[in-house]
Amino acid sequence: MSDLRVTLVQSMLHWEDAAANRAMFSEKLTALKGTTDLVVLPEMFTTGFSMRSTELAEPMSGPTVAWMKEQAKATGAALYGSVIITDGGKYFNRGLFVTPEGQVTAYDKRHLFRFADETSHYSAGQERVVVEWHGWRILLQVCFDLRFPVFARNRGDYDAMLYVANWPEARRYPWSQLLIARAIENQVYVAGVNRVGMDGKGIHYTGDSVVIDPRGAVMGQVEPSQEGFATVELDRTVLEDFRAKFPVAKETDDFDLKL
Repeated sequence: MSDLRVTLVQSMLHWEDAAANRAMFSEKLTALKGTTDLVVLPEMFTTGFSMRSTELAEPMSGPTVAWMKEQAKATGAALYGSVIITDGGKYFNRGLFVTPEGQVTAYDKRHLFRFADETSHYSAGQERVVVEWHGWRILLQVCFDLRFPVFARNRGDYDAMLYVANWPEARRYPWSQLLIARAIENQVYVAGVNRVGMDGKGIHYTGDSVVIDPRGAVMGQVEPSQEGFATVELDRTVLEDFRAKFPVAKETDDFDLKL
């Protein structure tokens, strides 16, 4: 299996303006054509972390999913980011993994951020989702999911994990430390992408977007509080050798998850 090039896109977001954000990211992604296998965008990358779900939600047939398909095809890379989606009469903070061939895999955020009243405006997801891309099994996660290690526990079913976020500066230390913990305890690569700048509620974000290797070391990162990219190549051989030499998963506690 081949190595995997992953690009983190750390950016400010235009508050509740999907068209402006799509235009902004279209310009940014132009530079990535043919240079990467997977592009990771922030949580709610078209709106910022808004609770106006009924006004801002799009259907799966809407402009943002269509835009993601176009951008994936143009760059030759899969895209992952979350969007406010309405589906079946409910509203979701939905992670969307879109390939250049137009295949869409959806993951609905399981752990909603009650402290910002996300639980009142969105429905929680019920499924844990692993997608395969270029031979890599990738667990899809969104922001607050990071605080729940049981949900992200590696059952021998994934090799890398993606977290997309609007994670405020006030809690940047837990963000950086928990990303490292998830990589170490699951023996996987972890990519976390967070936004920068100020949102419409006056909350400030420093980004701290990063890729962590299975030993917990930082492989690449975007400068805090700055817009920018970081492309990191995930090494399949390094991952498999480490798991073989230090097979901690064999001692994993056996219990059933009740979601």
